[in-house]
Amino acid sequence: MPYTPSYRRLSATELRGRSDEAQKHLASCDLCPRQCRVNRLQGEKGRCRVTATPVISSYNAHFGEERPLVGTGGSGTIFFTHCNLHCIFCQNWEISQAGAGREISIEALAEIMLDLQKNGCHNINLVTPTPHVAAILAALPLAVEKGLQLPLVYNCGGYETIETLKLLRGIVDIYMPDFKFWDAERAKLYCGPPDYPRRAREALLEMQRQVGDLKTDPRGIAYRGLLVRHLVLPADLAGTGEIVRFLAEKISPRCAVNIMAQYYPAYQADNHPPLDRRLLPSEYRQAKKSATLAGLRLI
Repeated sequence: MPYTPSYRRLSATELRGRSDEAQKHLASCDLCPRQCRVNRLQGEKGRCRVTATPVISSYNAHFGEERPLVGTGGSGTIFFTHCNLHCIFCQNWEISQAGAGREISIEALAEIMLDLQKNGCHNINLVTPTPHVAAILAALPLAVEKGLQLPLVYNCGGYETIETLKLLRGIVDIYMPDFKFWDAERAKLYCGPPDYPRRAREALLEMQRQVGDLKTDPRGIAYRGLLVRHLVLPADLAGTGEIVRFLAEKISPRCAVNIMAQYYPAYQADNHPPLDRRLLPSEYRQAKKSATLAGLRLI
């Protein structure tokens, strides 16, 4: 029997209530740990540079995501514009930092979700959703009314508040956060906020509480659970060993994790050695070995 997404088990009243609550947060925005307190409903912009109107760069059936998300029909990916982090090595900086994209209506966002479902995608993959949480929650009831029944993937940078994650409880089935840095000083230098490591640890604990370990159907397609992404950086700037130990000891000994090898110098990385070079094969092998020794489920 096909999996029924969590949000389909909530009443229309509950879904609209979550949307209304998120809209209230926009009046003095505290939806992410930046706590900018700007009135996005009046067009003010904080660090993420987003008002109350959703901005996307593209959407499509994506076949380059993790295998449990892609399956045979692809992951229904919506690339939101802007980000609450400012990673100096961002490989999608044109979208996250330069703001490439277009504003769309809430109704259009709902129709995009339905279009991806119609095209045979296995999930709705919300990329960099944090600045757009209120818009997503406003669009969801409209999409549900018209038959949306795919799991939602919350594909984020890991810099979240517990309060916002609780707004998503019972709505998001698959959390796919990054865990970028273990060390606070390196987080401050390379992605902006020094509290990133602490916030990421807190967020992952809450995500695990909500959805548990990653679950797949007989076809190997994920329908619920936590999948952590970790980009290995040159000279172990990310602190991979500490991160995988935390995942194994505090999140789950069977936590699903993608140890990513695709680092290359992008955006402003050329000005920040050793980020100005590609990852060495030996560095990736060591990172993957650490994750394997920790007992994690490598995706």
